[in-house]
Amino acid sequence: QVQLVESGGGLVQAGGSLRLSCAASGRTFSIYAMAWFRQAPGKERERVATIGWSTNSTSYADSIKGRFTISRDGAKNTAYLQMNSLKPEDTAVYYCAANPSSTVLYKYWGQGTQVTVSS
Repeated sequence: QVQLVESGGGLVQAGGSLRLSCAASGRTFSIYAMAWFRQAPGKERERVATIGWSTNSTSYADSIKGRFTISRDGAKNTAYLQMNSLKPEDTAVYYCAANPSSTVLYKYWGQGTQVTVSS
């Protein structure tokens, strides 16, 4: 099994920045890709960014392109989400997720970390 623990959330003013971290432990060798999702009250869960663990390829949701950057540190088994130019609409619980292969949907999830952006 893989355990994921997010950190770095908090309260920030509009225009500010936060960096979220997702530390993976356990059977980390099975990680194929990691992603950040977010979910605001009353809204569907949204995939924010994805990173291939070996390829380092990335993809982003249109809603955050140009503002957020996903990265990873393989030696630390940690993924990051650098969030800049934050907007109130970015307020949500942010979740880290990992999938074990290209043929399996995201299987492992963290507990989530709250990001609140004030206007």
